[in-house]
Parts: sequence; structure tokens; C-alpha cells
Amino acid sequence: MADHPAFVSALADDFLRVSRHQLQVRLQRIETCLGRLSDEQIWSRRHEVENAVGNLVLHLCGNISQWIVGGVGGVPVSRDRDAEFARRDPLPVDALVRRLRAVAREADTVLAGLTPDNLVESRRIQGYEVTVLHAIYHVVEHLAEHTGQIIWATKGLTGEDLGFYAYLEDQDQHTSRQP
Repeated sequence: MADHPAFVSALADDFLRVSRHQLQVRLQRIETCLGRLSDEQIWSRRHEVENAVGNLVLHLCGNISQWIVGGVGGVPVSRDRDAEFARRDPLPVDALVRRLRAVAREADTVLAGLTPDNLVESRRIQGYEVTVLHAIYHVVEHLAEHTGQIIWATKGLTGEDLGFYAYLEDQDQHTSRQP
């Protein structure tokens, strides 16, 4: 069944659909976190070896831009990865959100234009020889890891539940009332 062209095409289409959705969900969660934090909190760090939330956002913008926009989409991208982590000069929250939204739009445009056949094409990105599928998977996974760090930091800095899973409580209450 896996050799069937319609099955493979449907699987590839689903991978692209889910990847685009996951990128949007993660980026929305980061934006929610940024909206809960002051500029001072966004750039704070308890230890020099930690990354501030702001540094993580810059890093994610660089990663998505390099891997999806440049690597997959073929758009020339200039990235200084070390500077993403080295920055100590705070950028205001609105500037971070604008950068995040811009790179999200660019990446989504690239992903929306892909076909199932594109997924097996080879790309050289950040010194690695990967397929387009691998590049997309890398970005989704990488974004998820750092989104978790940003959520954890936001909860620690605010002492608040961010409500990302409140819908599950509603489902549990509905389920427990059923006979």
C-alpha cells in the first residue's frame, strides 16, 4: 500500500499540513509568552550560561530563516548564529514579535509552495546534506524544544498558568458528566 502513488502523495500532503500547523501553534505560544513578560523579563537570565527568552526568540528566527526560508526555499539568508545568543542589548517585545511574525510568514509561504515530490529533494543547510522533509522536521522539532523552554521560563517569571491546555479540562468535565 505504501507504494501506491496516491497514498504517498496523501502522506506527504499531510506531513506538510501538520508541519505548517505545528509551526503556527508554537509561534503563537511564544507570542503569548512574550505578551506576558516585560522587556526586562524577556532579557533576564539567572546565570550567564542560560539563554534569555529574547535570545531564544532571535535564535528561532535565525533557525527558521536559515533552514526553511533559505535552505528549503532558496532565498539568500544571512545569519549570525553566535550573535543570537550573545545579544545582551534588549530589543523591545514588539520588535521581537514583528521578527517572529515576519519569519513565520516567510516560512509558511515556502511550505505552502512545496509539493510531495519536493520532500525528497536534497539540500545543503548549515553544513548538513538533508532532504527537504528532514529540514522541515528539524525545524518543527527544534521550535518545539525551545518553545518548551520559553513556556517554562515564562511560568517561572510570572508564576502564572498560561492556559494552553485549558481545553482539556473542559473535555474532562464534559466526559465526567456523561452516564
